[in-house]
Amino acid sequence: MKENYYQQVQIPAGVVHVYAGPELFKALDYQVFQMANNNLQIPNQVYMSYTPDVHVGVGTCIGTTAVWHTDNGYVSPSIVGSDIGCGMRVHMTNLHKDELKDVKLRRKLVKSIEKYLPVEDHARGHFSDIRLEHIVTKGLHGLPKKYIPDGYTPRKATSLTHVESSKFTLDENALNRFPSHVWHRSHRQLGTLGNGNHFAEIQSIEIAEENREVAEAWGLFDGQVVIMIHSGSRAWGGSVSQTCSSDMLKVMRMNGLGTADPKLLFAPLEHPEAKTYVNLMYSALNYAVVNRHLIAYAIREAGKDVFGSKFEMTTLYDLMHNYAWEEKQEGQSYFVHRKGATRSLPAGHPDNPHPYLTTGHPALIPGSMGTSSYIMVGAPGGKANFHSICHGAGRIRSRSATKRLITLNEFASSMRVGTDDEIVVNHRSLESILDESPQAYKDVDQIIESVVGAGLAEVVAKCKPMATVKGAK
Repeated sequence: MKENYYQQVQIPAGVVHVYAGPELFKALDYQVFQMANNNLQIPNQVYMSYTPDVHVGVGTCIGTTAVWHTDNGYVSPSIVGSDIGCGMRVHMTNLHKDELKDVKLRRKLVKSIEKYLPVEDHARGHFSDIRLEHIVTKGLHGLPKKYIPDGYTPRKATSLTHVESSKFTLDENALNRFPSHVWHRSHRQLGTLGNGNHFAEIQSIEIAEENREVAEAWGLFDGQVVIMIHSGSRAWGGSVSQTCSSDMLKVMRMNGLGTADPKLLFAPLEHPEAKTYVNLMYSALNYAVVNRHLIAYAIREAGKDVFGSKFEMTTLYDLMHNYAWEEKQEGQSYFVHRKGATRSLPAGHPDNPHPYLTTGHPALIPGSMGTSSYIMVGAPGGKANFHSICHGAGRIRSRSATKRLITLNEFASSMRVGTDDEIVVNHRSLESILDESPQAYKDVDQIIESVVGAGLAEVVAKCKPMATVKGAK
């Protein structure tokens, strides 16, 4: 089946491997391949691919995996993205969807979440007692114990173990690059969503029969209510990108590096400025995973207000889709970039966290607002693509084009407004989030079909939205 969902595309600068079904492949914009041609001009690159949700970004497409050998590799802020560490998190609850059947109760839950989770773009988080320097250097291990709610019951603890990485080690001297105002703003934003496509969503799951055994091993059950969170490194990651991009541009000019795209930035890994970027990127990865953890903590507090002290939220998994780091494959050391791409390891892969060694870890794939999301697990065939799969549905329309072409009635219909099955949102007017309507995105079911058809991963559960919390602009 793979041949229907995989193409090797020869372009002047090399080969880009494209994982997409025929319809998705045919619809790809020519700019996608222009960007690939620029990216492939970065020296010493050994592999580059696109996932089926690929779309044009700044310097590099979202949906890119790019790989170098570590010993002569390059790092590119453009192939990481400005929202460093942006990623997904899912928590399992002890609720069944029938307990949220009443639309008024879903509205009550959303209102309670807003009490604990600031959604305004310039809102201050509720975590002023947390030291930011501990977060950016120690990750989840820098949190005070009270923010690790399962820490008192080690056998049930998942906060530190059910994550792609709980701590990224770095040279702390790199942090001296940031002035006090960056620290202040980033500290204020801890535990906040941000806007754009970031969200916290209440969903109910439907287990895929062919992977029921895996789902049950993870603690999932049919009809279970789960919480899916999408956010990143906020002002801290943005400051890393802004500061290091200007420095890397100077390196490129001094060394005669560049492509037709002036926004495509890169430098040899051995260069001091590249090392600084990598260290600061790791600090942003630490910030991002803690930020999602604190968002989940806030939602847990809101859930207890609504459902009482018996309400539970257990970490299923937390992972990134904007980052670069070292990976081993067949005895070789690679420096792997993923921009809008998710790592999805199969059962038995040694890089799986210990709790998921025998099953493979959950790969968390959001849909668009109003459509289903997916929980997947890596398949052995993913090795051909360095175990990268999609990171979501992928935009097909810009925000301005969506506002121009999609009506409020179309958006309201997709959210089932006015019915018992309404997907409750925290905005009084859908107009303010029209640019995030499902019509702005590709068909997530086609994306998932491509990933499965290419043998990269399998579906474990389908997640159907019940209520969504979005950041305000």
